[in-house]
Amino acid sequence: MKRATKLGERLVVTAAVLALVGASAACGDDAAEPSQQADPSSSTHASHGAFSPPANEPLRTGERFVTLTMPQPYTPLAPNGGTDEYRCFLVDPKLSAKAYLTGSQFLPQNTDIVHHAIFFQIAPEAIERARQTDERSPGEGWQCFGDAGIGDETWVAHWAPGANEVLLREGLGYEMPPGSQLVMQVHYNLLATEGKPGSADRSSVRLRVADGSAPMTPLGTFQAPAPIELPCTAQESGPLCDRKAAIKDVTHRFGEEVGSSADQLIQWCSNGKPAPGPTQHCDHKIEADLTIHATAGHMHLLGRSIKIELNPGAPGAKVLLDVPRYNFDDQAIRPLPAPIEIKKDDVVRVTCTHDAGLRAMLPQLKQLPPRYVVWGDGTADEMCLGLLIGTAS
Repeated sequence: MKRATKLGERLVVTAAVLALVGASAACGDDAAEPSQQADPSSSTHASHGAFSPPANEPLRTGERFVTLTMPQPYTPLAPNGGTDEYRCFLVDPKLSAKAYLTGSQFLPQNTDIVHHAIFFQIAPEAIERARQTDERSPGEGWQCFGDAGIGDETWVAHWAPGANEVLLREGLGYEMPPGSQLVMQVHYNLLATEGKPGSADRSSVRLRVADGSAPMTPLGTFQAPAPIELPCTAQESGPLCDRKAAIKDVTHRFGEEVGSSADQLIQWCSNGKPAPGPTQHCDHKIEADLTIHATAGHMHLLGRSIKIELNPGAPGAKVLLDVPRYNFDDQAIRPLPAPIEIKKDDVVRVTCTHDAGLRAMLPQLKQLPPRYVVWGDGTADEMCLGLLIGTAS
């Protein structure tokens, strides 16, 4: 996933890490139910199996479908001895007038290697910069760890395991200026091929686009990260069990922006003092009034549980998200039963528990050397990311 920005520091007027907030959430009948931890020995984490998109919800007044496909098939190759590649592709919805994004459905073509996908809106004035980046890069698209690498990009849609079409509620939308385009960022995980080129992929996305005649309330995604400081187990040993060596390895594979995340999160969340252990948390002070409609949480293969709390330990404290048995293959958003108002100076806490013991049980990780796990973009690395989806006052 994209490296997180500080909660409340800026509003990303887009969809979330786990797509958009809506009445029709991913996969299902009750998106508010906690996910169940799958049997690790039979995990499908690195290979999600065949994907069949669900039937479309009917189009509403003023809506139309726009399907965008990668320009050409792409065969990923993980750089720097890793097993992950993030690749960006410029796609054009051909908007001649202002429109609103009111829903989305990513259509992964090769689910054996597609880990997740994010769509960034590119303003008309930044499109030439994106084209030049594409032209300078060999092959289809360009490598893009972190974000799209263009600047002025806005996160507008996402797919991760467990997410199907998500439909925004009436009156909620993401403004798409005329002439704007999208960057499709696909995270390819090649654990099954040990980092060697796999088969090609040509994924697409189906957008719901509404004309700009009716006013919409713009949504945003507020990102609340927490550190990961997960040591090797007592049964494990090796050079990457050293924290500094592990951070150096993440930096080698993904660059300084990603490699610096571990120390930045420790500085930000615990005054620069890492406390190694399975459970970590971070408190985020809210900088503006918010109305939250949905929540989500994201970890990788070693994730066990994630929780988001509002003003923990204070009168009126609320639990916004509680997934006590995290399942990587069920990352649907959790719409709240009713919107929750969060006031300036309130505190949002995100807490994650990871389990290094899963490394010996997961087929995708058994082949890799043990490591002290910190924040990183790879499937074999980890994240702890809480998402609040709503509007700013």
